[in-house]
Parts: sequence; C-alpha cells; structure tokens
Amino acid sequence: MSLLRRASPFLLAPVAIVSLSSCGINQIPAAEENAKARWADVQNEYQRRADLIPNLVATVKGYASHEKDVLTAVTEARAKATAINVKVDNPDSMKQFAEAQGHLSMALGRLMSVREQYPQLQADQNFLALQAQLEGTENRITIARRDYNEAVQQYNTLVRTFPNAIGAKIFYGAKPMTPYEATATNAQAAPTVNFDTPAPATPSNSQN
Repeated sequence: MSLLRRASPFLLAPVAIVSLSSCGINQIPAAEENAKARWADVQNEYQRRADLIPNLVATVKGYASHEKDVLTAVTEARAKATAINVKVDNPDSMKQFAEAQGHLSMALGRLMSVREQYPQLQADQNFLALQAQLEGTENRITIARRDYNEAVQQYNTLVRTFPNAIGAKIFYGAKPMTPYEATATNAQAAPTVNFDTPAPATPSNSQN
C-alpha cells in the first residue's frame, strides 16, 4: 500500500498535464495573441487612411476652397475617429470606434463626390495618387476587419466552450473579445466610399 501511495503522484502527473491541456492552457493565449495582432492590423490600416486625409483635404481645397462644409466635416470626423482609445473586450468601446470610422467614411464619400464638379481636380496628379492610395487602403481595411473577426471567433469559441472555458477562467480570467461591426449610427451596413471616376460622356454619332 505504501508503494502505491508513493507512486500515485507520478501516476497522476500525466493526468494533470492532460487535464490542463484539455482546458486550453496553451491554446487560449495563442488565440488571444493572434486576435490582438489582427486588431493591430485593423488599427494600422485605419491610421494609414487617417494619414492620407490631410493631404487629400489640402489638394481638394486648392481647387474647391468654397466647399467649406465638406472639408470641415472630413477634418472633424478624422479628429474624432483618431481620438478613441479602443478596448477589444468592451463592446461599447468597439461600437464607438466603429461608428466614428463609419462617419469618417461617409464624410470622405461626400468629399470625393466634390471632384465631379471640378475637372481640373480630377486631372490633378497628386489628387489621383491620393485617390488610388485611399482606395487601396479601404480594400486593406476590409480584409483586416475580416481577418480580425475570424480570429475573434476562434478565440471566443475557446473561452466560451467546455472544457476550455475552465482554463480560460481559472488561469487567465479571459473575457470574450468584441467582433468589429462596421456600422454607422442608424445604418445597417458599412458606409461606402465611392472612388470610381465618372465615365466620360459618349460622343454623339449623329451627323450634322
């Protein structure tokens, strides 16, 4: 009997290791770090967009200085969008950030529509370059948000389901992360920034 008592800790050790593994002791931090990295990508792309806006506003202002309301709206929306400190485990914080970015997208949409009234602006090489960069950034934002939401789904599944939920609570005090919902106030879908250059008018085939 004494031999069994001495051996029991060694026999129980593999069982404990297996139990810890089954509770997500290794998977949870890895999934959390992956989700955080994907969120950093989202923030980087939004910051890239914010960095383009001052030059874009300045270029448009050079041709359409009297479009004061539009220029002011973009500048103010950018300031609000870049001032929010986001916490991914706080749904209210994420909602506030998403709404601010949505309002900025709508303001940008109005700014870009101004170009239709100014042929010289449409031909400006600096404006065309900024437009291309902004369009590429919008595409990267969409991809970054998708990748983040996928990472969050994987992480949340781990911390909410048995037996991983046990390890998440005991060892990490893990909280579910908030997926990114790209919606603006009173909107059901993400606002669209339209960068398509208007097609030139088709010349008439009629003969004089």
